[in-house]
Amino acid sequence: MLLNKLINLIKEKSINMESIKQLEKCEVCPRKCNVNRLNDEKGFCKLGEEIKVALVSCHDFEEPCISGIGKDTKSSGTIFFSNCNLRCVFCQNHEISQEGKGKVITIERLAEIFLEQQERKVNNINLVTPTMYAYQIIEAIKIARNKGLHIPIIYNSNGYESIDTLKALDGYIDVYLPDLKYYSDDIAIKYSSAPNYFEIATKAIKEMFNQVGSPVFDENGIIKRGVIIRHLILPNHVLNTKRILKWIKENMPKDIYVSVMAQYFPTFKAKNIEKINRKISIKEYREIESYLYALDLENGYMQDLGKHEEEYVPNFDFRGVE
Repeated sequence: MLLNKLINLIKEKSINMESIKQLEKCEVCPRKCNVNRLNDEKGFCKLGEEIKVALVSCHDFEEPCISGIGKDTKSSGTIFFSNCNLRCVFCQNHEISQEGKGKVITIERLAEIFLEQQERKVNNINLVTPTMYAYQIIEAIKIARNKGLHIPIIYNSNGYESIDTLKALDGYIDVYLPDLKYYSDDIAIKYSSAPNYFEIATKAIKEMFNQVGSPVFDENGIIKRGVIIRHLILPNHVLNTKRILKWIKENMPKDIYVSVMAQYFPTFKAKNIEKINRKISIKEYREIESYLYALDLENGYMQDLGKHEEEYVPNFDFRGVE
């Protein structure tokens, strides 16, 4: 039965032999679960061969160079994938990332979604939490490009990536938007069940940079190619943020772009975890702001400290999926 399934996939040109090889003994992410996803075996991410998407939207709240600035600018064409290879206790998208809410679609349908987003005149295709679908995404991009897809593809990732998978993505991704969450392995394990996160994510970011380099923008300031490193400030973990920023300063090119995010709010399991059951304070924010400027990281963004961040969590209602 499995052999027939593989033959049909090849005949339909939905997925190539390299992708089949990866899903038969899955090592798509650093966890290397080695499960046969084509035979519906489930690893850490709880996924088989299917693609699950929870929302297709035009998003206005990414970095200015991604979503644009002002009422007359275009949006980012986000595609929110379900499931994840992390278990972040504070994930604002836990409904889809850990509870698995989403609609199953084909590779061909994903390619159609790319083209539909382009028809909406968005700035880019923004793949949110795409890691576990990397090989299916490659096939969808091939199909869509053959049908006229030409806008940049953004790989919006948690940073916990396999170098081999990133190398397979080379040539298909225009912009990498990785998180660099943790310096300390202790908190990476505690908050995201992600052993060796810093070592893995920093190697991944270097590979991303090797592929696409420093950001390149169009005449309207919209990114066309390059890497932007994101970091979310956590309450009571100012030192973690400082160490992350220091590593970026000392290990990445001078013109690297950094996006420091202050949007954290306690949700999901974090509501009951003492150190992270509140938003970041003004004092913490100012300390990070001062440190960022002292490091003289020249390019990027520091998000304003807001009051109602929870209002920006999308409604995962399957809009645009089917």
